[in-house]
Order: sequence, then structure tokens, then C-alpha cells
Amino acid sequence: MTPNLRGALLMMGSMAAFTVNDTLVKVVGQDMPLFQLVTTRGALATILVFFLARHLGALHLDFSRHDKWLVVFRCLAELSATFFFLTALMHMPLANVTAVLQALPLTVTLGAALFFQEKIGWRRIVAIAMGFVGMLLIVRPGPDGFSIYAIYALIAVASVTARDLITRHMSAEVPSMVVTLATSLSITSVAAIVSVFEGWVPVSTASGAMVASAAVFVLMGYLFSVMVMRVGEVGFIAPFRYSSLLWALGLGWAVFGDWPDSITLFGAALVVGAGMFTLFRERSRQAED
Repeated sequence: MTPNLRGALLMMGSMAAFTVNDTLVKVVGQDMPLFQLVTTRGALATILVFFLARHLGALHLDFSRHDKWLVVFRCLAELSATFFFLTALMHMPLANVTAVLQALPLTVTLGAALFFQEKIGWRRIVAIAMGFVGMLLIVRPGPDGFSIYAIYALIAVASVTARDLITRHMSAEVPSMVVTLATSLSITSVAAIVSVFEGWVPVSTASGAMVASAAVFVLMGYLFSVMVMRVGEVGFIAPFRYSSLLWALGLGWAVFGDWPDSITLFGAALVVGAGMFTLFRERSRQAED
């Protein structure tokens, strides 16, 4: 299997796993406080990650101090992304929140240009601008202005962008399982502390089963998302991120009876189209070099 094909499969697997997890969380979140849910799911996921990492012999910290700090910063970015994304998810349709996240290839490209001096031409700048227009159509203001939860979704995009940029600059010596375990453990620990103040409620058998299933899917999503940033060509792999929108549209309709209106779908199409063009230009530039 070529690195590009492996990366494409990992990307599609990550997007499917995260979207199924989001669906389960949104269902359970109707009856369970958010931080209780995140703590319970995170505890199960952390245990699974630990034993898997131990089985694979991946529990070691034999990498540089610089990479250790990058792991810490990645965990902080993931903490921010988790809180803002899940809060938005509880109050917005699944497809709408997922559509906002489709701007990630654009924001990662822009972030790489701003913070790492990677060159982008005027065509990609225009594409990024069009993508942001599409994102505004998705989270468009109502009579009273932007919904606070739409703003939360945008903050989640910024947080995931930071996470992905940090991951891209880790050396190959950092085991993916260590990054996954550190991420899961940090989110679970913070959620557990906050949940003490939020309060807990009894958990039904059905809710417990869905939380356990969510833990498995979020583990798969975390692991694949780390691995995918470290194999193959980003320009080839990144377009497969958009498969999450198809999952979100299908699950949002089947589980919640939600279907985006025409303006939201048009905004999502703009974001996806701009992202695809940006990735195409990146591959063309690399071929020219």
C-alpha cells in the first residue's frame, strides 16, 4: 500500500469515526451533562489507548524536549477544540457544525503562511477568501446577530487548525500512541474536574452503551488523525477530509431528522470547492518545484 493510499484511508476512517462519535454524543447529551459525558467517554477511551499502546510497545518518551512541548501544546489545542465543538454540537444541527469544520484545509494553509512563512499565491488567497464567505453563509447571523454557538464552532476551527499545525511539526520519533494517550488523558482530567461543579446524573443502560461506543470511535478518530498527518502527501490526502460532510448529512437526517437549508448547502459547497482548489494549487506548486 502506498503512503498516499494509506493516508487517504486513514483520513476517511478518522472522519467516519469522529462523525459517528459526534452523533452518539449529541444523542446522549440530551440526557447527560456535557462534562459528565466527556469524562465518562474519555475515561473509557484512555483505558483503551493505554492498553493498546502498552501492547504495541509504544509507551516511551524517548524523544526531544522540543517535541514534548509540542505534545503539551497540542493537548491544549485539543482541549479548546473539544469544549467549543461539543458545546456547538449540542445546540446546532450535526451537518451545520461539520460543514464549518470543512474550512480546516483553508485555515491550515493560511496558518502555515502566517506562522511558518509558507508561500501562497494570489489564487489560493482568493480561494481562502471564498471559503470564508461560504463559512459565513453556514453560520450566518439571525435577527439578533451571530448565535454564540456559531461563534463556538468558529473557535473550534481555530483550535483544530492549531492542533494540526503543531502535529505537522512533530518529529517522526514521537509515537502516535503517546500523542493519542496524552490527548485523551488531558481532556478526561480537565472534564472530570469541571464535572464536579456541573453535577452528575444517573446513567441508563442505553446511554452507557452509547457512551462506551463513542469512546471506541473517538479513540479511532484520535489515533487516525495523528497518523494521517504523518504519512503521504498532504495535498493528496487532505481532500478526503470532506467525506465527513457526507457522513454528517446522512446521520443528521437519519438520526435527528435534520437537513440543511439551501443557503447552508451553498455555503458548504463554497467551502468544499475552495478547499479542493487550494489543495489542487498546492499539488501543482509542488510539482513545479
